[in-house]
Amino acid sequence: MSKLTIRLLAVLALMLIAVSAYAAVKPSPMFSDNAVLQRGIRLPVWGTADAGEKVTVKFQGQEVSTVATNGWWMLHLNPCKAGGPFTMTINDQEIKNLLVGDVWICSGQSNMAFQTKNATTGTEAIAASKDSMLRLYIVPKMGLPFELPKAWVESSPDTTPTFSAVGYFFGKSLRKSLGVPIGLIDTSVGGTPAEAWTSRSVLKQHPELNGVARPSYLYNSMIAPLIPYGIKGAIWYQGEANAGRAYAYRRLMPTMIQCWRDAWGQGDFTFLMVQLAPYMKIEDQPMESAWAELREAQMLTAETFPKTGMAVITDVGNPTDIHPKDKEPVGERLALAARAIAYNENIEYSGPIYKAFKVEGDKAIVSFTHIGGGLVAKGGELTGFTICGEDKKFVNAKAEIKREIGIVVTSPDVPKPVAVRYGWANCPVVNLWNKAGLPASPFRTDDFDMLTMPK
Repeated sequence: MSKLTIRLLAVLALMLIAVSAYAAVKPSPMFSDNAVLQRGIRLPVWGTADAGEKVTVKFQGQEVSTVATNGWWMLHLNPCKAGGPFTMTINDQEIKNLLVGDVWICSGQSNMAFQTKNATTGTEAIAASKDSMLRLYIVPKMGLPFELPKAWVESSPDTTPTFSAVGYFFGKSLRKSLGVPIGLIDTSVGGTPAEAWTSRSVLKQHPELNGVARPSYLYNSMIAPLIPYGIKGAIWYQGEANAGRAYAYRRLMPTMIQCWRDAWGQGDFTFLMVQLAPYMKIEDQPMESAWAELREAQMLTAETFPKTGMAVITDVGNPTDIHPKDKEPVGERLALAARAIAYNENIEYSGPIYKAFKVEGDKAIVSFTHIGGGLVAKGGELTGFTICGEDKKFVNAKAEIKREIGIVVTSPDVPKPVAVRYGWANCPVVNLWNKAGLPASPFRTDDFDMLTMPK
């Protein structure tokens, strides 16, 4: 064996020893260059290591150590203030260009996965997307359980085209209003029901939610690996795959939210949803609607479950496309809700929401919360209202805004009103807004069972 060969083997051996020592302590892939760490919380940092290996993390003047057990380690840093860039040292490894700010999960099905490059304003948005204080992380679609890449990147024309459009516009709006670093984690898959995003152990506690194909598989592969990374909250655009099972969704959505909150162990973090957009044929006569029922289930969660909110998008749907391209208003309305719910700003963040219903003679009077300075019929007379009598047969109705009262709904065919509906259709054509510039949510004042409704 030549001296050169011996030297090469010696160098190789030293390299293998170095790699082995380096690999002995490995942080979670969430902790990579360019990451955003959540400000203001007791911050978890974790990873894998050989049993008994000492792990020391240094960050912003803090030095915290622990010992790995059962192949992994976790420690916590004291709350950090927004800013950066910073460097974190984990034993002999440096993680660079870190920011401290607010981190948001962006999840759901295809309308969350819809990429910025395909949005109506995508071209302009991408061209102006360079922002070193906005960072993006894309979770691989349906990866193996507990596997993540190192993928934090700065927002730029090179990185935003394939990121969630709703997520990007949400983060861009928050950056503008808050002025702190924002991290966005895109974990979304098209055509998926909410059961797939909920843990199996939680679903088993609710037998009425079982029976869907492949329950929990996305929770296992695309949510669990993120936990307990520090976050501010989550935005969620999903529901198309659950249309037709709206009554189960009333239970499912709060169950999934609580599942995530319990797993993260960071309290009731803010959870914001997008209501289903108008889709399918525009009907000129009232009829039952599975999509309307799903929108109702979504709003019930937003109205009754703590620290939740809803972005209504009745104005940005498309009758012929289940993936409407106008995503900028969606992200901006989610950001408005975040500013009010997560950041406690005193702003109007919702369009009109049904509050109460009463009958005076042949008139049905509907009142609202979130009137935002007053109710508005955008673009002409109010549309989208229907009314029925005791026969439960809904007909198109005339609706007028009456100051200090609400909206008066009438029809010459219904002398004794029993119920009113608004936007109760797969593809509603509606125009009730508030003066804050936000559209009203579809609603119904009745609780009629579809199975007993007259044909």
